[in-house]
Amino acid sequence: MWQENLLEYIAIFFTVYLIGYSTYLFLSVVIGGIYLDKKNTMNKIHNELKHDYYFPISIIVPAYNEEVTIIDSINSLINLNYKIYEIIVVNDGSRDDTAKVLIDHFKLKETKRPIHLRLKCKPIKSIYEGKTNREGVTITLIDKENGGKGDALNMGICASRYPYFLGLDADSLLQKDTLEKIIQPVLESDKVVAVGGLVRVAQCVEVKDGEIVNYLFPSNLIVAMQVMEYERSFLASRIMNDHFNGNLIISGAVGLFKKDIVINVGGYDTDTLGEDMELVVKLHTFCRNNKIPYEIRYEPNAICWSQAPSSFKDLFTQRRRWHLGLFQSLIKYKRIFLNINFGLIGFISYIYYLVYEFLSPFIEVIGVLAIIFASWYGELNFKYMIFFYLLYTMFGGILTITAFFQRIYTQHINIGKKDILKAVLICIIESIFFHFILSFTRITAFKGYRKSKLKWGSIKREKI
Repeated sequence: MWQENLLEYIAIFFTVYLIGYSTYLFLSVVIGGIYLDKKNTMNKIHNELKHDYYFPISIIVPAYNEEVTIIDSINSLINLNYKIYEIIVVNDGSRDDTAKVLIDHFKLKETKRPIHLRLKCKPIKSIYEGKTNREGVTITLIDKENGGKGDALNMGICASRYPYFLGLDADSLLQKDTLEKIIQPVLESDKVVAVGGLVRVAQCVEVKDGEIVNYLFPSNLIVAMQVMEYERSFLASRIMNDHFNGNLIISGAVGLFKKDIVINVGGYDTDTLGEDMELVVKLHTFCRNNKIPYEIRYEPNAICWSQAPSSFKDLFTQRRRWHLGLFQSLIKYKRIFLNINFGLIGFISYIYYLVYEFLSPFIEVIGVLAIIFASWYGELNFKYMIFFYLLYTMFGGILTITAFFQRIYTQHINIGKKDILKAVLICIIESIFFHFILSFTRITAFKGYRKSKLKWGSIKREKI
């Protein structure tokens, strides 16, 4: 019967699909764990050779309605273990007192400093400058008309004095050694044009003067599930992809870039919701097309603690933006797909983001419809389906909890027995429950796409 043949083809497809994803995830976690353990061991043996040579770095912080967190974020930047850097805050037309609290707290003075606008940006309203209590570290505040995060970052690039810039979200905190860590790939190779850092959830740590003084698993279930998700994502695929220069995204929360080449490619795209991914894919394309030797690296020990959404409303807003940004970048650079000129990027990285990130929620819907169809025609083996689902869920959960404890171990973070138990339970809930919430969010992301394809939406900030 045609029903049996159809169900057989669907079963084969899903078997291959799940085996492919499980294999990729397994290899990612194993390779990531081995890499971190090896690096941790080398650090203990050699104690990381210190040097007196530094590339100056401009830290650019785009801010929109960030009055709640902006002072803590900037304070965390003042005492970094780095010799030469500047802080540039770009107030992107905030409707709250973001600019005022910065001016008052750091006693900034208005200046007529000229800025060479090598990238297209919205008009500047005013510029303020001031010194910090750290010798040589200055703060520049640019108050401009609203143009979006990409536009604000472009303004910061134009105003920056140094050859490398680091983009940092205004709700994020850097550890004391983050700049030292993220610049390491640049010191190792002059081919490096960008370096991504590791993003972790800020609500589970207390950071004082750039150092972790306390770690507690968050009581908010939504935040807790994101902790597990972040650990799996940032430990796994990004470390593996780094081995073949295959990372297609550097998180907008923290990323280091070579300024000249970013200006050459036109800076951040202001017509996309995923300006961070779009820039990285654009750098890959530009360097490949112009036969420029380059590397885009990932440094998992350069850690940024960033606030995760604490309500379903804010989570939906964030994930809708992420999914639409992914879609826009994949469509814009579709010629990478299976393109031999892009090497493994076209055959592994692009396919992974297309199939297992963008299309996965739609594939899951097909799976649910197939189950309903099979049940209708009496072809569903219910016991086998439940067994297979539980086995797959358990496999994913084990990999997630492994990734979590690998990071806890390599960062020498002390975690209590209650938090260990909580992490295991949250891991199970995340695998069974949270995954489907995110899938629903991504499926519905295209609702009203034409009207809101460039609309970011707002997320409530909390005191860090």
